[in-house]
Amino acid sequence: MKGRLIKGLYAIVDDSFPDPVLTAEKILAGGGHILQLRAKKMSSAKFLETAIAIRSACAANGALLIINDRVDIAMMSGADGVHLGQDDLPIEATRKVLGREKIIGVSTHNMGEACRALKDGANYVGFGPVFRTATKGDAHEVQGLERLKEISAAVKIPLVAIGGISEWNMRDVLDAGADAVAVISAIASASDISGKTAEFVAITGAVK
Repeated sequence: MKGRLIKGLYAIVDDSFPDPVLTAEKILAGGGHILQLRAKKMSSAKFLETAIAIRSACAANGALLIINDRVDIAMMSGADGVHLGQDDLPIEATRKVLGREKIIGVSTHNMGEACRALKDGANYVGFGPVFRTATKGDAHEVQGLERLKEISAAVKIPLVAIGGISEWNMRDVLDAGADAVAVISAIASASDISGKTAEFVAITGAVK
């Protein structure tokens, strides 16, 4: 299953970036191999257009593309999978639409949600926020490294840690049991996106 490939750097490209496609290309040039496209403000047509362009770039680089929330966009763009929130479509319904070969990830914020995602057939679990973050205005309570360790011990599918992760704390997050680290602002705000991506890739490769 492709879900086993969810490890290392998990870069999130947001529609708040000036040019999501160019940002994605720079991340890929830096060695990124998993991208999630998150678009809360784009029209559906623009979201699909952007997803198709990034999917093409990912395919050329042997990278995975995960679409946030929108199962329809994931299906129409040919993305490798979808990432669901707690209020999105249930995993069972999503699986019927996308099929067995696509990756389904789920955002979780506590042990109950993580175990339910595992039981329902998720390919990976996102967990956080591990640290305080300003990226999402609706962020949940900070979970910390100890809770991350507990989730890692309980959920035997790839675990993606998210929330306030930077080059300064990434090693601690990986040591706590995360298989992958989701990074948004630490990459997007860098003056050299490709270089910063390469730095993160080197850290994850050295630790895992």
